[in-house]
Amino acid sequence: MDEHDGLADRFEAQRGRLLAVAYRLLGSPAEAEDAVQEAWLRLSRAGAADVDNLAGWLHTVVTRICLDMLRSRRSRREELTDQPDLDLVAEPAGPGGPEEQALLADSVSRALLVVLNTLEPAERVAFVLHDMFAVPFDRIAPMVDRTPVAAKKLASRARRKVRGTPAVPAEELARQREVVSAFLSAARAGDLTAILAVLAPDVVRRSDPAALAPGAAAELRGARAVAEGTVLLASRARTAELALVDGRVGLLVAPRGRLLVALTFTVEDGRITAYEAIADPARLERVSVALLPE
Repeated sequence: MDEHDGLADRFEAQRGRLLAVAYRLLGSPAEAEDAVQEAWLRLSRAGAADVDNLAGWLHTVVTRICLDMLRSRRSRREELTDQPDLDLVAEPAGPGGPEEQALLADSVSRALLVVLNTLEPAERVAFVLHDMFAVPFDRIAPMVDRTPVAAKKLASRARRKVRGTPAVPAEELARQREVVSAFLSAARAGDLTAILAVLAPDVVRRSDPAALAPGAAAELRGARAVAEGTVLLASRARTAELALVDGRVGLLVAPRGRLLVALTFTVEDGRITAYEAIADPARLERVSVALLPE
């Protein structure tokens, strides 16, 4: 075995963890693969002769590559106006093979990816490395050009954003969660009877045009009409997840971790009396999203 083959084997031994870090930092399996591949190219050019801790060196390089990609993405302010048709959105596919892509995509909830996308790049790096991979702040600090104390503050700020602040007491939040969770399960199954069971008779559904098929009504009234309209969107419900939306239990439709629709609910006496599908990019920018408390 020559030196290059030996280096490649040592790199491959780290590859799984590098991909896991990169995916959580970037939220895209394809971009994570690109970042890891770029790290390999840098290693193969530089060699490992002067690297005392190859694993640490690789993690630092991948993190810095991801940070540069996040900053570039933020500076471009990727426009949401080029949203794909919601009915055509598929789960990730790309480099690394379908099995590896599926493992990455399943390793982090879509809701978490949406929330992570709201963080500033340095906040995301500090939070992901410390809270998800237990990297100490003295190692994170040079990656984000901060002191360890400042890196700790970045992670703390990110943690508050990820957790959010419920707008209702814990007991009410739990009741909302039970009802919205039942609605989601029924919607995924396309079960008209189960959907009707959680809707109030006079329920109202309002939707931005971007969340609807062409020609569909922006407002539906009455349990039967709303339930039938929900059944038609069963395929979209499969990429929806529970989240804290504007402080209350809601749903995020986020294939590939990219927020396309946020659903807000009004729940009274154990039934949904109204819900709204927000898909207009300008409105989505103003929606507050966070993870639901465990």
